[in-house]
Amino acid sequence: MTFATLPTALAEALSARGYTEPTPVQAAVVADEAHGRDLLVSAQTGSGKTVAFGLAASDELIGEDGRLPAPGLPMMLAIAPTRELALQVAKELAWLYQGAGARISTCVGGMDASRERRSLGHGTHIVVGTPGRLRDHLERGALDLSALKVAVLDEADEMLDMGFREDLETLLNATPTERRTLLFSATMPRPIVQLAKTYQRDALRIATIGEDRGHGDIDYVGIAVAPADIEHAVINLLRYYEAETAMLFCATRDNVRHLHASLTERGFAAVALSGEHSQNERNQALQALRDQRARVCVATDVAARGIDLPSLSLVVHVELPRDAETLQHRSGRTGRAGRKGTAVLVVPYPRQRRTEAMLRSARIAARWEPVPTAQMIREKDRERLMTMLLEPVEVDDEDRVLAAELVAQKSAQELAEALVHARRAALPAPEDMIDRAPERSQPAHREGFDDTVWFRMNVGRRHNADPRWILPLICRRGNITKNEVGAIRIQPNETGFQIPRAIAAKFAAAVIKTAGSNGEDESGIRIEPAEGGPAPVRSNDTGAGPRRGPPRGGPARGGPNRGAPRRR
Repeated sequence: MTFATLPTALAEALSARGYTEPTPVQAAVVADEAHGRDLLVSAQTGSGKTVAFGLAASDELIGEDGRLPAPGLPMMLAIAPTRELALQVAKELAWLYQGAGARISTCVGGMDASRERRSLGHGTHIVVGTPGRLRDHLERGALDLSALKVAVLDEADEMLDMGFREDLETLLNATPTERRTLLFSATMPRPIVQLAKTYQRDALRIATIGEDRGHGDIDYVGIAVAPADIEHAVINLLRYYEAETAMLFCATRDNVRHLHASLTERGFAAVALSGEHSQNERNQALQALRDQRARVCVATDVAARGIDLPSLSLVVHVELPRDAETLQHRSGRTGRAGRKGTAVLVVPYPRQRRTEAMLRSARIAARWEPVPTAQMIREKDRERLMTMLLEPVEVDDEDRVLAAELVAQKSAQELAEALVHARRAALPAPEDMIDRAPERSQPAHREGFDDTVWFRMNVGRRHNADPRWILPLICRRGNITKNEVGAIRIQPNETGFQIPRAIAAKFAAAVIKTAGSNGEDESGIRIEPAEGGPAPVRSNDTGAGPRRGPPRGGPARGGPNRGAPRRR
């Protein structure tokens, strides 16, 4: 179909914006079968759904003369989960309905509530807002929904996940029963289905997300790393991809603060978004990303919802999402409106199987790759530098004069070397990753290990024990280097390892200091002497493992996940 069947004002607005044909979700909501009906739409973020529900509501809003009536009580209400998304929705509807004479009011937290009340009191056609602020205006009598014709819930699954169910129900209960209800959600969990049954009548189900993947324009990559190496892996990923804009997701505001500080110290132009930032700070951070003064955003899930950055091409899950739906919401910040994007999951070795199961449940086909090494990054830098320097450029007379002076003083070789050096010096240095030495059941003789003491920890093969994360854990707990650890023998329920007798006492003392009062660390792992070596393997070995399994899916102390309280 084309836009010819739409009201003239909307068709002209779309044409002025460069639209030549509708996106799949836009075509679906204005099809004959959708006319006048409630809609339950699952559409990918960035697929043009804001314009879609604007088009779907046009029959109820625009009269035969092609314009809206005089402003009065709201005719359309659009509810969004965050301030940023609500303001973005209002901006999209403003240009779409400008030719029809629409007046749009916004009601969002963090803004001047008295100004919002005045706007509502002067009459309006469309109200866009966040659940909490809209409910506040409703209960104070400033928002009258008795004449509403269309109610839109944008990113409904996120609003329920954020705890807005009661606010949404209060708002919908204040509207006429004959209104149209358009419910847009990237995923359709049971709470969304129940909400639709309660507040929609004979809703048309529209699904424009492919069944095989949550986001068809996103390339999913998994990298498995030692828990202590997560922060280094993030740095190398940023350097390898050199994305125009990248978003890094952490679980808590404390972890956002730490990772942001670490990246800034290393020379990355980064901003942070979390619940502790004011609206003004959030606006400044987003503007820095849009202006390209910053290229990396470190954020929590809640802080990043509703953010639309057209240049965002890389999402890194620094700390794993709690479920497949959160994974899709995070990753959906990229791969928007037909643009390609990459989502990388940084997976601690102990959590790789769990992550693979989550990807399968989300029908996401991710490929597993190694962490980019320093050598790989240098090769990428070389390719990018060659491409940039060999591209044709436009120069003015002042540039030519300066170039002539340089050529008179330096050879072409010397100038090229200086240019390359300046470019490389401006880039943050890549990090060396922990060696991935395979487990050795019978290690060769090593100098200094003629006299050793055996220690053991209460994790084994049944707890996904692996030398790649056990070795850095031993080094961290005992304050030693990997060269001071001898043989590592993994049993079904415990792991034995050798420490030179000369440093065994120092190692044991450090282990005690890094343990809690019960002798275990924050992950439930206990390390203790095991005179005589590890226990022999028994077929009926059912010894108790760690109380909470291997290290959690976050970095060691000093990394983004430092055991801080999980505050959103």
